[in-house]
Amino acid sequence: MSVVEHHAAELSPRISEASVADYIALLKPRVMSLVIFTALVGMMIAPDGLHPVLAITSLLCIAVGAGASGALNMWYDADIDALMSRTVNRPVPRGRITPGEALAFGLTLSFFSVMTLGILVNWIAGGLLAFTIFFYVVIYTMWLKRWTAQNIVIGGAAGALPPVVAWASVTGSLAPEPIFLFLIIFLWTPPHFWALALFRTDDYARANVPMLPVVAGPDVTRLQILLYTVLLVAVAVLPWPLGYFDAIYGVTSLLLGAGMLRLAISVYRHREGHAALQATRALFKFSILYLFMLFAVLLLDVIGAAFVRLIWS
Repeated sequence: MSVVEHHAAELSPRISEASVADYIALLKPRVMSLVIFTALVGMMIAPDGLHPVLAITSLLCIAVGAGASGALNMWYDADIDALMSRTVNRPVPRGRITPGEALAFGLTLSFFSVMTLGILVNWIAGGLLAFTIFFYVVIYTMWLKRWTAQNIVIGGAAGALPPVVAWASVTGSLAPEPIFLFLIIFLWTPPHFWALALFRTDDYARANVPMLPVVAGPDVTRLQILLYTVLLVAVAVLPWPLGYFDAIYGVTSLLLGAGMLRLAISVYRHREGHAALQATRALFKFSILYLFMLFAVLLLDVIGAAFVRLIWS
């Protein structure tokens, strides 16, 4: 489909049937919730802290920026979303929101989230948020997703940046801690999404999206899932011996990593029938718990330390 054909629908004069719920769906609230949580952890582990009003402002800007990325993604991907059972009920392919409205909504949110974060907090954080939106929409959605089976690997950088943006909103700089958080999410993304792609292969094939199982086959995908999981577990543990995160985090990381490895090995071993489907779904579900628990431990550690200081002060 040419660029002209892809966006011709934007000129349609029909009246939108969108409700508030449709616009909320356009923001990809599930993805947004993960972004808010990882950004909160990046903010809380940063030294010195931030004024509560500025902290809330920063989180809201990061959340709105993530929602803007989701809206622009749905605008551009409306044609392939309409072909996939997982995405066919999104507001644009359903006709609830016109492509032009989705584009305008996404651009407006992008502009105001970046400008608000830059003006009220600092321009390093604002610039990183702008780059995150650009990377997700232009580099991943418009280019990588339809061009290469490595779309998730490279594109995962966009989803890994929110804790870095949050850290920068507090400190105005970068440091090893947010880089580790970035690497954890970056390396977590391929096994998480490839597990989904293994039991959604027909969807991606129908939409002509070159996901790894479609292009290279399920066996290669299973091997890549295992390799990335091994790398993820190693990198996730690394901040502990290097002294950036404490032993509670380190032990939790080892235990969760053992669970991820066990499930990744199960996916690699079970290649046919119901057992293969169960293995991929189990890994997909556990991967969400893995990331949540890993970041939750860091958050609870900060809260616990603050509580102890409050008691002894």
